[in-house]
Amino acid sequence: MAQTPIQLTTFFSFFIFLSSFQLDPTTVHGLSTNSTTTVLLDGARPAMVLPLFLSPPNSSKTPSNLHRHLQGSNANNSPYARMRLYDGLLLNEYYTTRLWIGTPPQGFALIVDTGGTVTYVPCSSCEQCGRHQDPKFQPELSSTYRPVKCNNGCNCDNEKVNCVYGSLYGEMSTSSGDLGEDIISFGIQSELAPQRAVFGCENLETGDLYSQHADGIMGLGRGDLSIVDQLVEKGVISDSFSLCYGGMDIGGGAMVLGGISPPSGTVFTDSDPVRSPYYNIDLKEIHVVGKQLPLNPSVFDEGHVTILDSGTPYAYLPAAAFAAFKDAIMKELYHLKQIRGPYPNYNDICFSGAPSAVSQLSDAFPPIDLVFGNGQHLSLSPENYLFRHSEDRGAYCLGIFEHRYNETILGGILVRNTLVMYDRENSKMGFWKTNCSELWERHHGTGAPAPLVSASNGLLGHMMQLLIMAVIWVPVYGLHISHICKS
Repeated sequence: MAQTPIQLTTFFSFFIFLSSFQLDPTTVHGLSTNSTTTVLLDGARPAMVLPLFLSPPNSSKTPSNLHRHLQGSNANNSPYARMRLYDGLLLNEYYTTRLWIGTPPQGFALIVDTGGTVTYVPCSSCEQCGRHQDPKFQPELSSTYRPVKCNNGCNCDNEKVNCVYGSLYGEMSTSSGDLGEDIISFGIQSELAPQRAVFGCENLETGDLYSQHADGIMGLGRGDLSIVDQLVEKGVISDSFSLCYGGMDIGGGAMVLGGISPPSGTVFTDSDPVRSPYYNIDLKEIHVVGKQLPLNPSVFDEGHVTILDSGTPYAYLPAAAFAAFKDAIMKELYHLKQIRGPYPNYNDICFSGAPSAVSQLSDAFPPIDLVFGNGQHLSLSPENYLFRHSEDRGAYCLGIFEHRYNETILGGILVRNTLVMYDRENSKMGFWKTNCSELWERHHGTGAPAPLVSASNGLLGHMMQLLIMAVIWVPVYGLHISHICKS
């Protein structure tokens, strides 16, 4: 859909002083084949495997046995954490996972986002926080909670007593509060011992953050206080993680914190933190039905280069790239009827007349390839660039849009049924097509309670497109300005 300032998704992220919003540029930021390839967890350090909880089984992808290798594949029998991710994409349009904080532990449903570098939960002292899924965090009831005292390495409150964080999103929602430290637990399935980590204890929230059903945000971006950086610093995981997002109608999937050995057929691209602090890829070309779009490769290097951000549900291209992409797609879809989108305020490009089954979309919509600087191709099936028309059964709309500031941002839709490896240690990213939805289900079954979801949907849900995909991390203090997105 068209871009709207009401929606949350990741684009810019900064550390700030709560009162002055001083920026720290070091924190700026923003899935289907058979396979018997073995995935081995990195032997040097333990990896944590976290399942993404699935929706009812109706996958368009052929089952993969990757789950067999995620189970017990750690050569040193090192502990790893398993956590469900609750897929609220169909209603809430975001994914959440459960995290437990404190002693005794208090549980929270947190929206996950690879582009954000701040994790926070509402605290009992917050009088301007909305009603969410779980009770507020009560630090006074945790015997292990400690506030992070003001020091030279953080932004301090006006009284110079505690360290603080602040987050500002593109549609002007805000979150702010104190930084605290406590025991973070990854659930009863985790074989990794609970770890002490820093997180945000929220004292104020406004806008969509106030009204959302989820308790808070869990960021996965780069930053000294992110849970990944903290776990790496402790030496309990290697400096990488992987996410695997389910298909169009399914959701679910799996996640690994720590290194894995890439399966055969993995497509790699460089990801240079010097070029951009966001998780970026070296995109050079886009092909539609094997034909290269007539673009200068430099078009993808504008702004913060090409960003891969799970907190962005859809994909955005610079004006020139989007125009060329749209023209190429329209030429291939002459046999379909173009129709209006589900919402009059958005200039969505939608089509009717295609098969209603996701597994048959390739009969009507063309394949797309992303070509990286090393010459490797990442092939996209229709479910990687389409979303369902909410009012016309069997109709689909393009999930790739023009970015008003000429950024290239690739959101979660492009990596449905793709294992994405964020190899931070070696400054590269890997992509492997598989059936993400069944990785955990076939290993552990589905005997889990259904996730709580917000009753709100329709236009409100459409505009609330917060942050999606899978992760388990912990905090950072930062000003998070999201780019404009759509649902």
